[in-house]
Amino acid sequence: MGGGILTTKAIAVVLVLVVVLGGSARTVESAIGVNWGTISNHRLSPSTVVDLLRDNKIQKVKLFDADPDCLRALMGSGIEVMVGVSNDLLATLSSSSAAADLWVSQNVSRYMVRGGANIKYIAVGNEPFLTSYGGQFQSYVMPAITNLQQSLTKANLANNVKLVVPCNADAYESSLPSQGAFRPELTQIMTDLVTFLNSNGSPFIVNIYPFLSLYSNSDFPQDYAFFEGTAHSVTDGPNVYYNAFDGNYDTLVSALNKLGFGQIPIVIGEVGWPTDGAITANVNAARVFNQGLINHVLSNKGTPLRPGQGPTDVYLFGLFDEEAKSVLPGGFERHWGIFSFDGQAKYALNLGLGNGLLRNAKDVHYLPFRWCVVDPLKDLSGVSDHFKLACTVADCTNLNYGGSCNGIGERGNISYAFNSYYQVQKQNSRSCEFDGLGMVTFLNPSMGECKFLVGVAEEVVTEHVSVGLQLYRGYVIVWLLIFWGFRVFMI
Repeated sequence: MGGGILTTKAIAVVLVLVVVLGGSARTVESAIGVNWGTISNHRLSPSTVVDLLRDNKIQKVKLFDADPDCLRALMGSGIEVMVGVSNDLLATLSSSSAAADLWVSQNVSRYMVRGGANIKYIAVGNEPFLTSYGGQFQSYVMPAITNLQQSLTKANLANNVKLVVPCNADAYESSLPSQGAFRPELTQIMTDLVTFLNSNGSPFIVNIYPFLSLYSNSDFPQDYAFFEGTAHSVTDGPNVYYNAFDGNYDTLVSALNKLGFGQIPIVIGEVGWPTDGAITANVNAARVFNQGLINHVLSNKGTPLRPGQGPTDVYLFGLFDEEAKSVLPGGFERHWGIFSFDGQAKYALNLGLGNGLLRNAKDVHYLPFRWCVVDPLKDLSGVSDHFKLACTVADCTNLNYGGSCNGIGERGNISYAFNSYYQVQKQNSRSCEFDGLGMVTFLNPSMGECKFLVGVAEEVVTEHVSVGLQLYRGYVIVWLLIFWGFRVFMI
């Protein structure tokens, strides 16, 4: 899933059950964190988000970049942070130690001051070995890691900040239960990567999505995707698997064991269940899955291959819905949040952090409570282009088959699209015209489970200068200084 470059997930539905590899495993206390994605047209201010994290006692957060607004808000909070290097920067960072120095300086060092941000990890790429990428980032990963590690050492941060590489579960595969292994073309780079991680005290990070296995395979047993018990358990020798998460996790353990690193710590970088946009994506399923997952990992029972040793950390995906994300994988891609865009809990969920059920964001500032709907007296013969425009700019995935707004009728669909556009445009009066087909109402047009949103009015002050542009500016400054020094020397 994730942020940055968004592509279809390549799903490896692997039900691997392997024989216990021997040796006693130490007990690891799993901790729950969240992914904080920001691809949204309705963003709460970062300070409001940090208050929400604190109120829910969430002490670990994973970013998909090094957003300066998020990092400034996290300073002084004590919350442990994973920042990210986007895949499109890997080539630059792999070829230039100066670029790596500049990236660390601008995105890590500047925030790690007294009372600053508690940055623990740098994610080098986001699922860079994904099958659908065709290997385009593969050769950059280890050189980028080498340069970034040297940069951290120069900045005296190497002991505090660890480099990691979040991998998709399609990095490993198996045709037989006991044969879990990394894809053949990844064997060498995975050996190099895991050797580095192990020597540097870093965990292996993997993203596991039972939902996607269910979504992409009509023959996948639905109850096996959850933690409530299944009539489709899989047995292999002494090991019995009752859910897809454990089967997938132990597939990775088997693959790591084949490289000689069967006991390296594992962190779940992304896992979750969407609430809308597809037939199997709904609030109840998300609640059951996420609560079952949390209870399962916090029990520290582990898995058949790692009894008593669960994942070190588990980062739920995600904190909020991100209605501006690509829908190439499916409409559900915009609905992974345990909170809606305005920081309101979608369902009752206990994160196991000693705080009871989720607490809502406080003091959220909304736009005025008014909505844009289709005028009931107007003919709709010319509405098609307006509908397409509205749904191109705003999110209409709730209208998809299986979505929460799928059954509200033609005029309801049009009104939903008009209002979504109207709210994205911050209720600009002209954004509800649609050539006279739209009208503003102060009566909430929501119908049953289909909620017509009202946008948030919070201002998010941004420094949206891309890291690539920052690196370019850095190079320009360096060359200007060299040129100026040369001129002075000549004079």
